[in-house]
Amino acid sequence: MSNKINRFVLVAVFIALVLRSDQVFGGATEEQMMAAGKLMRDVCLPKFNKITPEVADGIKEGNVPDTKDVKCYINCVMEMMQTMKKGKFLYESSLKQVDLLMPDSYKDEYRNGLGKCKDAAVGIKNNCDASYALLICMRDNISKFVFP
Repeated sequence: MSNKINRFVLVAVFIALVLRSDQVFGGATEEQMMAAGKLMRDVCLPKFNKITPEVADGIKEGNVPDTKDVKCYINCVMEMMQTMKKGKFLYESSLKQVDLLMPDSYKDEYRNGLGKCKDAAVGIKNNCDASYALLICMRDNISKFVFP
């Protein structure tokens, strides 16, 4: 439990430091967004032995296998991003994350995509399945789709 808390604190501190950079004017740069995403990926990837870096790269590109391990890896990342919590989509929190962590050129499209997908996980009881459903919806509705 302590290790999990330490990783979360590390991610939070990293994001805070990235966002305090003088280069940020209303959002992160694309490089900062990718660095924050890599940190989340590096925390979640070791938890799922069947998810290779190649599979994770495929997810990043929108190729999302329909397997339990992939779904739970997605859930891990989404929970770290404060997009999902216990299988529930945190719509308002997600909008705040878009404002904080995404470059301005991504924001409008992500806000619109999140709005289209806000009910994608409704009624899905399994946390991993809910995160997968949300990610698939976002992939299909956001042309600048990114995922760590």
